[in-house]
Amino acid sequence: MFERPASGERAVLVQLDFGEPDIPERLEELRLLAGSAGGVVCAEVSGRRQSPDARAFAGKGKVEEIAAVCAAARADLVIFNHDLSPVQLRNLEHLLDCRVIDRTSLILDIFALRAQSAEGKLQVELAQLEYLSTRLVRGWTHLERQRGGIGLRGPGEKQLETDRRLLGLRVKTLKARMARLSRQRGVQRKARQRSDTLNVSLVGYTNAGKSTLFNALTHAGVYTADQLFATLDATSRKLWLEGAGNVVLSDTVGFIRDLPHSLVAAFQATLEATADADLLLHVVDSASVARDAERLEVDRVLAEIGAGAVPQTLVWNKVDLTGVHPAAERDDYGRIRCVKLSARTGAGLPFLRAALGECARNRLSSLPGRAAL
Repeated sequence: MFERPASGERAVLVQLDFGEPDIPERLEELRLLAGSAGGVVCAEVSGRRQSPDARAFAGKGKVEEIAAVCAAARADLVIFNHDLSPVQLRNLEHLLDCRVIDRTSLILDIFALRAQSAEGKLQVELAQLEYLSTRLVRGWTHLERQRGGIGLRGPGEKQLETDRRLLGLRVKTLKARMARLSRQRGVQRKARQRSDTLNVSLVGYTNAGKSTLFNALTHAGVYTADQLFATLDATSRKLWLEGAGNVVLSDTVGFIRDLPHSLVAAFQATLEATADADLLLHVVDSASVARDAERLEVDRVLAEIGAGAVPQTLVWNKVDLTGVHPAAERDDYGRIRCVKLSARTGAGLPFLRAALGECARNRLSSLPGRAAL
């Protein structure tokens, strides 16, 4: 129904307040998400409600306000920073005469844009198809039964039913391929677990600086940008530590609040590496005003993927923006539990390397038949 420009779509952002905390931070995050998807924010609409409207999510007056803003701004689409039902999406597109997407659709679009590896593309496609399966009616409401003709006469299956059946077959195929990849990863993980090598995964909120830190430690040249989900495909490199030998460091996809469950499930094969790590470096953007909420959200997702019990070392990144001095903090048992550094400038990196070295040596000393280094 609506033509989509090749690039630079003009977007109107909608953020409603249902009593959640950090509304300004949520709106800022939506701006970053829209920019990461290639959109140009031309207007924003906010409001407050007790609960979502079942028909159009926003109330009648707010929908009329959004429609007026869209017309004035010549918007190509409206982005809701909420999850919308298929009925709400369909009604909003009719009322606004404009394409409408929700938060999950926006994140899926960014993931599709960022995926580079074959496995990453498979995982994104699986998540997209499972999301689409409940929304097929939007694309086929104008179709009746398949038209008959030479080679086309059949039982009269509706086009929507045909599309759902084909989509289901594709999902089944993708899940089978992902299961094979998961088994292959399992074999590789068992091989690593039998070795003496410490396996470390970088985790954290999206745009916390994980890839910048990964590059600073390993010189891997992984793509970095001031965008949400700049890194999607997991990357692993060996890191040599004086007195401790090699450790394997892995950079992984960042987390975000209200991360769609379908994405967590689709990326299970990639996230399994996090759950099987010996140590997690939880990278926190110390300059973010919402850093505490972001930490809690990362811990929630880690628990969801079975990595809640993996030991963590906090890495307070971007201290160059806060004026905090680089340092390493130890707990009551003398173990380094927090490192303050700047991945961009390199300040404080020796503290992190020292923390990883201690952890690697402690792991070696705990293995049967091995003495402490």
